[in-house]
Amino acid sequence: MTYLRLLQHRAPDGVRSVILAEGDAAHFLQGVTTTRELALRAIADGVTLSEAAKACTAGEAVDIAAEFAAGTLLAPIDHDDSAHLLLTGTGLTHLGSAEGRNKMHAAAASGENVTDSMRMFLEGLEGGKPAAGTEGQQPEWFYKGDGQLLVGPGEALTMPAFAKDGGEEPELAGIYIVGEDGTVYRLGLALANEFSDHVTERHNYLWLAHSKLRQAALGPELLLGTPPEKIEGTSKIVRDGETIWEKPFLSGEANMSHTFANLEHHHFKYDLFRRAGDVHVHFFGTATLSFSDGVTTQEGDVFEISAAPFTLPVANPLARAAAPAAATMTVKAL
Repeated sequence: MTYLRLLQHRAPDGVRSVILAEGDAAHFLQGVTTTRELALRAIADGVTLSEAAKACTAGEAVDIAAEFAAGTLLAPIDHDDSAHLLLTGTGLTHLGSAEGRNKMHAAAASGENVTDSMRMFLEGLEGGKPAAGTEGQQPEWFYKGDGQLLVGPGEALTMPAFAKDGGEEPELAGIYIVGEDGTVYRLGLALANEFSDHVTERHNYLWLAHSKLRQAALGPELLLGTPPEKIEGTSKIVRDGETIWEKPFLSGEANMSHTFANLEHHHFKYDLFRRAGDVHVHFFGTATLSFSDGVTTQEGDVFEISAAPFTLPVANPLARAAAPAAATMTVKAL
């Protein structure tokens, strides 16, 4: 089965455009410059995003692999005002995801000593896939930041100067937009690196919120339509041209303890996440981490995440921000 994908392109002169890809073929869409613009058009016309894309006049053919290599592809979604793009996510949602978390917490996972993480995972396993129209178990939820922390293809994932670690999290991300009447629309899925500070989280699980306030990267393709039940991919770390760690990862609802619908309900049930015009990038979690295998990342390492039916990877080098001039952040009384 072939899937339609949307990509965002920026030419060297700064001109923006949207690309529609199907299988190995791709072409520019005339009359539209961003994915968000096309999504709002689809909502106004009462059609799907795929239908809106197909209704556009086809422009010249394009080799998306060549454009990826040239660095002209952007994240598949953005917003003119970065404050109106929210990055959030859910954890302990994948079969096996509690194992890695428990390794971090170094706690027993049975009997009276069951950890909060394991208990949340088991509750999700039992109630994360409710019948249609009913509410299931709510997942772990976290906030990552707004659109200024969204990193595009090939750009560096930069950890703060104070970070203890910068580690990959290979995931799927749901991409959403809120209509004028508050209706939430899922535009599609993107391959993602949710990028966290696992050393900080390991120190104390109550620091999870701190560990998640980091950049995140999306692959260049937005997968449209009903996603496959199973998605299998590979996550690896490349250092000085050599692969130092590589492992398969599984995602898609067949490999998860929650349905997308249940995770979406427990995010968008809050009124503040249904503000008209806002874009949401919501990370669905993972069960595969190099950190769980004892890998310590270094600046310059490249994270590469790939998975069919996406044809292009998420590939980003690791960097560290320069230390601020002052040792502490000072707030002035006014």
